[in-house]
Amino acid sequence: MRLYMAERALPGVTLAQLDAAKRAVEETSRDFTAAGRAVRYLRSMFIPMDGHCMCLFEADDAATVRAVNETAGMPFTRIVEAEELSPS
Repeated sequence: MRLYMAERALPGVTLAQLDAAKRAVEETSRDFTAAGRAVRYLRSMFIPMDGHCMCLFEADDAATVRAVNETAGMPFTRIVEAEELSPS
């Protein structure tokens, strides 16, 4: 599986709303995986001052990540393949 990032512009979103949306994405990811389309929500980073959010997923392709987010009703500006850079 590869790593994908969903970028989101969420001006005015509260942490409670963001947490509910995150839970919807997690549940939808589990449903997709159970149905044979492997995808795993990993984590998110949220910048409250800008209303900007970046969410990481593992999946075989970007189309699956897109479908998970659309099904969960989670808006995004783009979904791109990403590389994780860990400390040495």
